[in-house]
Amino acid sequence: MQECLRPGAMTSGWDSCDLMVGMEQAEFSPRPVIGAIVVVSGLAVSFLLWLLYVHHASTDFAGRWMFLPALNALLNGLCAIALCVGLYFIKHHNREAHRTSMLLAFAFSSVFLISYIVNHALHGDTIFPGHGPVRTLYLSILASHVILSIVALPMVLTTFFFSLTGRFAMHRRIARLTFPIWLYVSISGVVVFVFLKAYAY
Repeated sequence: MQECLRPGAMTSGWDSCDLMVGMEQAEFSPRPVIGAIVVVSGLAVSFLLWLLYVHHASTDFAGRWMFLPALNALLNGLCAIALCVGLYFIKHHNREAHRTSMLLAFAFSSVFLISYIVNHALHGDTIFPGHGPVRTLYLSILASHVILSIVALPMVLTTFFFSLTGRFAMHRRIARLTFPIWLYVSISGVVVFVFLKAYAY
């Protein structure tokens, strides 16, 4: 890599430098990073499950900060829009706009996660009071939302890792699976809020 940085190397053009960068990238194994992503995702999911099913919220915040569920739904909706816009741009070969859209979707999801944690830490879980077929439908959507959100976290991080490190073949391959799962999680998050808004809030 030092050959690319010496002034004399500039006269030979950038092809040899690009080749060396590509070779170094190929030699770097992504397995440790993907392993770390899986471990971090597992820890994050474990924390969220503890927050949902073990942690008991204090009554001090009852009736306060009640805007958080609506904010979560808004962030999920914005993420879904950014994902669809990103898909449009990559279909039209606008990589820069695609990259910006996907980073924006990631930012919305990240802020959502923070807001979601704060909401459940303060208010605990919301019990759906509906009965009959509507309850069955709600629980089915909620279960698929939770399960796929667990799957989506490491997939999203891995997809971004392949993109940011220039492994675009692998990025495209996993993105075909990540995109519909991420989009479903975002949309179903809004649907869950609508159900709770109609029956619980």
